[in-house]
Amino acid sequence: MLFHTWTFALFFLVFYGGFLLLKGTRFRLPWLLAASYLFYGWWNPLYLLLILWSTTVDYLAVIAMSRSARRKPWLALSVCNNLGMLGFFKYGQFVTDNINSILARLDLPFELVSPGVLLPVGISFYVFQSMSYTIDFYRGNVQREPNFIRYATFVSLFPQLVAGPIERAKNLLPQLQREPRVGWGDVADGMSLFVVGLFKKAAMADCLALYVDPIYADPGRYQAPALLLATFAFGWQIYFDFSGYTDMARGIGRMIGVRLMLNFDNPYLATGLRDFWRRWHISLSSWFRDYVYIPLGGGRHGTWNTYRNICLTMVISGLWHGAAWNFVIWGALHAAGYCLTRALERSSFYCQHVPRCVKQAWTFLFVTFSWIFFRAETFNDAVTVVHNIFAFRWADPAFPLVILGAISAVWTYQFVFQSGARWLLELPPVRVGIAVVLVLYTSMFAATSGQPFIYFQF
Repeated sequence: MLFHTWTFALFFLVFYGGFLLLKGTRFRLPWLLAASYLFYGWWNPLYLLLILWSTTVDYLAVIAMSRSARRKPWLALSVCNNLGMLGFFKYGQFVTDNINSILARLDLPFELVSPGVLLPVGISFYVFQSMSYTIDFYRGNVQREPNFIRYATFVSLFPQLVAGPIERAKNLLPQLQREPRVGWGDVADGMSLFVVGLFKKAAMADCLALYVDPIYADPGRYQAPALLLATFAFGWQIYFDFSGYTDMARGIGRMIGVRLMLNFDNPYLATGLRDFWRRWHISLSSWFRDYVYIPLGGGRHGTWNTYRNICLTMVISGLWHGAAWNFVIWGALHAAGYCLTRALERSSFYCQHVPRCVKQAWTFLFVTFSWIFFRAETFNDAVTVVHNIFAFRWADPAFPLVILGAISAVWTYQFVFQSGARWLLELPPVRVGIAVVLVLYTSMFAATSGQPFIYFQF
């Protein structure tokens, strides 16, 4: 069930009517949980068994930790269960294929049977969200949640279930514990966020996909200009697609009295790779910081150990995005870039004397180049894209100018938003005018394909 479909619109109308009627009663959370399970089970009812299993194991593990003097085994049970689920469903095929490839190269007469399982939508997100609760309880950062219905709602809350943001228990559980106060301002702000997200997804991301997908489907047919523009377009496509989902999720959350965290903060205005990862997919970046980078030692044990921890974290982050070597290389590229520029970005020369526009330009170019390995279907396709870009054979790329104009307008808006002229964007006539333009543009140029969100596959 996609946010930008009539099916979801009908689902939400029924859900929201019931939510408003049950607000203030003990049936509010069961209604929200039932809606979340219906939303998730719409793709495949069998997925509900997985999310219920993960929820139950982690809920019971925390109860056991609260009653036992030996807490570490119960934490290990939670972590192993969650990573085991993720490993089997997301990486089973990848591991099997690579082992079989090695066996074939060695001419050994063995072949592992392919697990042949489908990747459940959103498993990477809700597994991380549920696992963070058990880790935080073990560390003493959150209290045990006694109500199973409330905890199950925390894990499966439908606005952010399948593509984040990955919420922490200390932020979301207290909001579910208290009665939500939903006023007309919350409804208006929520609808505004949803409209902005819909514009990003339907009018920008899906339209950019019409240009990007054919080129990356057969990159050997295209020359440098088309490949450069397709890569540039994909950088904006994935931003519009993912931040659009987040905006819609936050808008729905606002309408039910839940404040979901900001997940994107104008990442293409970043002045360095460290700054980029503070702005891009913030909930995942902070998750890896708190549960991978810092436990590895962070930056506490010397320069080389710090660089090792950065590299491990970034490569694991790349592998989280997909079971393919392309994603590992994408993570490794960011790790290398981060390590090579870490000292420079912290220097007084870089901070005080390098123009901001120069810092933003190189960061954008590096991030855009790395997207090649994220978007390419195979490693060979990625190599083809890079080779043809630097072969300098030029032909008309036939890029749609209306989309280029829209990207330029969005980028300009972001620059103004982070400048001293931000007050102009807060003026009521300007806000109303922008809303009208978004609605008109979406109605005229939105793609009708109804493509799934890119991050659903992760």
